[in-house]
Amino acid sequence: MNLELGLATFADLGPDVAPEQRMRELLEEARLADELGLDVFAVGEHHRADFLISAPGVALAAIAAQTSRIRLSSAVTVLSSEDPVRVFQEFAELDLISGGRAEIMAGRGSFIESFPLFGLDLDDYDELYAEKLELLLALRTGNPVTWSGKHRAALENAEIYPRPLQDPLPVWVAVGGTPKSVVRAAVLGLPLTLAIIGGQPARFKPLVELYDRVWAESGHAPEDRRLAINTHAFVGRTREQADSAFADSYLTMMNRIGRERGWPPAGREQYQALTAPDGAVALGSPEQVAEKILMEHELFANQRYVGQISVGAVAHADVMNAIELFGTEVAPMVRDEVARRSPPASPEPVTVMSD
Repeated sequence: MNLELGLATFADLGPDVAPEQRMRELLEEARLADELGLDVFAVGEHHRADFLISAPGVALAAIAAQTSRIRLSSAVTVLSSEDPVRVFQEFAELDLISGGRAEIMAGRGSFIESFPLFGLDLDDYDELYAEKLELLLALRTGNPVTWSGKHRAALENAEIYPRPLQDPLPVWVAVGGTPKSVVRAAVLGLPLTLAIIGGQPARFKPLVELYDRVWAESGHAPEDRRLAINTHAFVGRTREQADSAFADSYLTMMNRIGRERGWPPAGREQYQALTAPDGAVALGSPEQVAEKILMEHELFANQRYVGQISVGAVAHADVMNAIELFGTEVAPMVRDEVARRSPPASPEPVTVMSD
């Protein structure tokens, strides 16, 4: 089994970094990931002052023009508050710009700022997502499109252009731990991205088992099952260097969001638990980060791992160094070990010709 390795970012904005500078830094991060041979670069959507990107498709198009091979995904598109027609058009154009490298990671969103911003009712939170995902999948099947729902004008033999290079355009379902969303992805036969932001990865195993069980019950081929694991991550030359660059910014960011959500404050004790060998954050030396990724691969049999390195106000130079170590040291270690653990391919049958 191959394991794709990539990076995700929400392009966090620190207090001393102007948005224009942060955009330049984002492009530098993506170019480096591409140069290092990583498999995917994902950019998330927020509508807040502490995050740069509210339109992932625009940022990804700029990245597409400056990269050559890395796959480009949202992380996530908050589909509940988007118009699926516009999302499809934007990512179809991204697919054309990038030569067939675009992906949509569709989620309900962990923040709610976009709902009042676009005149949507939070009481419709679940219904909006289910309906808009249905429309997005209808759009990618091809023209013409006939569809009707409750929260958007109906389409009658509509022609949606442009069409993407990839057919179908990849759509992943992103979840943070909601069983209903896991079941929805499995029933629809869609790849799943599981974000493990806190706690212990082992506690998420029942969700993956649920996905696999419903996938099989829904009649999908086992070889088509696709799972990605997304965690916070950071790589230093040593564990001490990683802590020095990452810990303060990470805790500041988590506590800022935690205050909004009523979480208890997190300090060094919680940080040590999260970055321990059985914790959610893949942090430390290249060897330690590789061990965490391999531990999760052993748990989940995932086909993709995506690390969110640029978290909070971590200095850009430290982020670039972490990406460099991830690409040059972590990735080769992980790929070699996954290849070693994988069973050898069955030999092709030999046909014996007789006279």
